[in-house]
Amino acid sequence: MIVLITAAFAAVLALALGLALGLFKELFRVEENPLIGQLREVLPGANCGGCGFPGCDGYAAFVASGGDVTRCTAGGKAAAEALAKIMGVSAAAVTPMVSVRCCLGANDVAVKRGIYTGLETCRGAKLAGGTKLCAWGCVGFGDCVKVCKFGALTMGGDGLPAVNWGKCVGCKVCVAECPQGILRVIPKDKKVTLALCSNRNPLRAAIRKTCRLGCIKCGICVKQCPEQCIVLSDGIPLVNYDKCTACGTCEQKCPTKVMRVL
Repeated sequence: MIVLITAAFAAVLALALGLALGLFKELFRVEENPLIGQLREVLPGANCGGCGFPGCDGYAAFVASGGDVTRCTAGGKAAAEALAKIMGVSAAAVTPMVSVRCCLGANDVAVKRGIYTGLETCRGAKLAGGTKLCAWGCVGFGDCVKVCKFGALTMGGDGLPAVNWGKCVGCKVCVAECPQGILRVIPKDKKVTLALCSNRNPLRAAIRKTCRLGCIKCGICVKQCPEQCIVLSDGIPLVNYDKCTACGTCEQKCPTKVMRVL
C-alpha cells in the first residue's frame, strides 16, 4: 500500500512540476528576432569563433542588433555581402587572412631539451619547461592542429605544423591556442615581409646553440632595408607594412634566412 501511495504521489508531483515548467516557459519566453534566423542561414555554420563570438548564433544576434557584418572570417567576402544585403547596409572591403608559423625550429634544426615523457600537449609541455632548448620555439604537439575546424593545419614530419593556405580562413583560433605565440595571421592576397622566428633571447651565442635558424639579432635587415621600415622590437624584426614594398632585400641579406617575403 505504501508503495502505491508513494508512486501515486511521485506521479502527481511530476505532473505538477511539468505543468509548472510549461507555464514558466510560456510566461518568460523571449521571442527571437526573426532577422537572426535569416542571418544565421547565410553564415557557414563553422562556429569557429573567428568573429569574436562563441558561434554563428551569437554573431547573427550581434549583426541583427546593428553590428559589423564583416567579421565572419570563415565566410569571407561572400558572407559579408550576404549579411549586408539582409541588413540593408554596405559591406566594407574584407581582407582575406591566413595563418603563418613564425618558427623554423624543426627537429633537425632546434636542439632538444631531452626526452620528454609528460603530457603530450603544447600547453602541458610548456609548463614542464618545453621540449627544446629554445624557450620560444614550437613545442611540436599540435594543439593548433587539434583546434583547427577547417583542416588547414597538419603536423609535418619535421615536428612543425604546416598551414594549407588554400583551406585556412584566418579565423585566429590556432593563434589563440598556441602557448608560444608563434602563429599569427597575415593578408592572403598581399606580399608581406615577416620574420619567421619568435626567439627573444638577446644573447646571440645562446641562440646559435639552441637553433640553427634562429634570428641572431644582428640588425642587418634593419640597416639594409631601403625603405627603413624594419625595427627590432623585443629582439624580433618588426616590419611597418605601410612602408614595406616587399622588395626582398632583407630576405637576401639575412644570414639565417629568417626574413621571408610571403
